[in-house]
Amino acid sequence: MGNLEWRTARRSANNGACVELAATARQILIRDSKDQDGPVIGYSDDSWRRFIAAAKAGRFDPEQL
Repeated sequence: MGNLEWRTARRSANNGACVELAATARQILIRDSKDQDGPVIGYSDDSWRRFIAAAKAGRFDPEQL
């Protein structure tokens, strides 16, 4: 995983309390920006797209939970 391009959200506060994402040919990887050698979670491209669409639609907003 050494040659992956990890990135944070543009609106990130840059205070170390963020997640970082990296795209591979098969999945989206997520890790804690404070623990870059720690665990990495992988999602399929399709799962990630569905998550982003749901987030944009407000499905995770507190009043929707």
